[in-house]
Amino acid sequence: MNHTMRTTVILRSLTHALLAAAVLSGCAFTPAYERPTTPRPAAFKELQGSAPAGWAPAAPADALERGPWWNLFSDPVLDGLMGQVEVSNQNVAAAVAAYAQARAVVAEQRAALFPTVTLTGGANRNGSGGGSNNAGNGSGRTSNSYRLNIGSTWEPDVWGRLRAGVSAAQANAQASAADLASARLSAQGELAADYFSLRSVDAQRALLATTIEGYQRVLKITQNRFDVGIVPHSDVYQAQTQLASAQSDDLALARQRAQYEHAIAVLVGKAPADFALAPVPWNVTVPDVPVGVPSALLERRPDIAAAERAVAASNAQIGIVRSAYFPQIGLTASYGPAASAIGDLFKASSMAWALGLSATETIFNGGANRAAVQGATAAREQAVARYRQTVLAAFADVEDQLAATRVLARQQDLLRVASEAADKVEEQVLNRYKAGQVSYSEVVQAQVTALNARRALVQAQGNRQTTAVALIQSLGGGWHAGQE
Repeated sequence: MNHTMRTTVILRSLTHALLAAAVLSGCAFTPAYERPTTPRPAAFKELQGSAPAGWAPAAPADALERGPWWNLFSDPVLDGLMGQVEVSNQNVAAAVAAYAQARAVVAEQRAALFPTVTLTGGANRNGSGGGSNNAGNGSGRTSNSYRLNIGSTWEPDVWGRLRAGVSAAQANAQASAADLASARLSAQGELAADYFSLRSVDAQRALLATTIEGYQRVLKITQNRFDVGIVPHSDVYQAQTQLASAQSDDLALARQRAQYEHAIAVLVGKAPADFALAPVPWNVTVPDVPVGVPSALLERRPDIAAAERAVAASNAQIGIVRSAYFPQIGLTASYGPAASAIGDLFKASSMAWALGLSATETIFNGGANRAAVQGATAAREQAVARYRQTVLAAFADVEDQLAATRVLARQQDLLRVASEAADKVEEQVLNRYKAGQVSYSEVVQAQVTALNARRALVQAQGNRQTTAVALIQSLGGGWHAGQE
């Protein structure tokens, strides 16, 4: 048989073995995957009959993310900060790296489906010893050997183990992508909440600055009235107490502002010493919320997506461990020359080939395979339970934020009325005090009530913005009414 015929026989034999393995690879032991069932109410409870003006259930197309949700707040400073979160926040950077790692695992698992081809070569020089005479001369024989070999090994996926591994890796990569989206959304939401809290503190400090100026004027008036003997010294002490308390409150707000500013610096990846936000007029924009149907929430929340993909990965793992019940089959092939001289390496007479088939079966391992299958099945049930719990928690989260949004909107209206009324009372009582009709204690009480009402209104406005951010997060990342 000449060299060409031998090569043809080798290739034909190898082809037949590969085809047989491909037929066998139709066997698989991974359970058919079905997404676990979860409660899906027809509508959110907090939207039924109590939604504020401007709210409406969103159409299915409106439930899709169409761009930066923070643009709805119309704050250019916030827009600039959000752009830095994408590239600077270290939690997001870690999630990006984890996703890249998960994708590499998928590629590694997929590579196991294909044969491994290797090229080896070597050269040896051998000798046999002889005696040596007094002159130091010896005799012996030496020989050279050279070899060049191309080989291939392949484990055909007879029982579906490798494909199950690929499926598990793909599900884990998809879960990692969802984790990345969740990390990005979390960082963005935290930044927005900290930013609006900082602006709320700025607005409260502006109120206090105006109040402190008023208290200083009242203290001067009271001191003048005491100097001429119109009022007792206790009125001066009360005015001083009011002023010092307001100044102390301003210092406490300054500390809060510094903490929010430092938190924002960390979120955008900067040292607090290298970051500052100047006070600017507060744009108190609270966008209306077109809330989609609850079933759409399952498609939008990244934490739900990650939990569902974890179930799929656990399901694929069952197929991997089930395959251990069956033989592990491998194919090997090699072809190449071996000769004692380099010039003879490429002669037909130097060619050699080998083709092998191996199978390994575990006869007894004390029930380890059965225990592994039981463990994988229990892990899937655990993943299912976590997925369902994640869905329920997501529904509750949305309901909480909807309720908070509705209540805060009503509270803001009532607090505005209370603040306006308290301002009028403060003005009237102060005028009556100047006319000598009331004691300074009534002035103090009116001033405290008015200041608290103003600050409560500002805090409610800030709470409405931070609650809107929380609602956007609970819905999975915002909404946009426009079409792509």
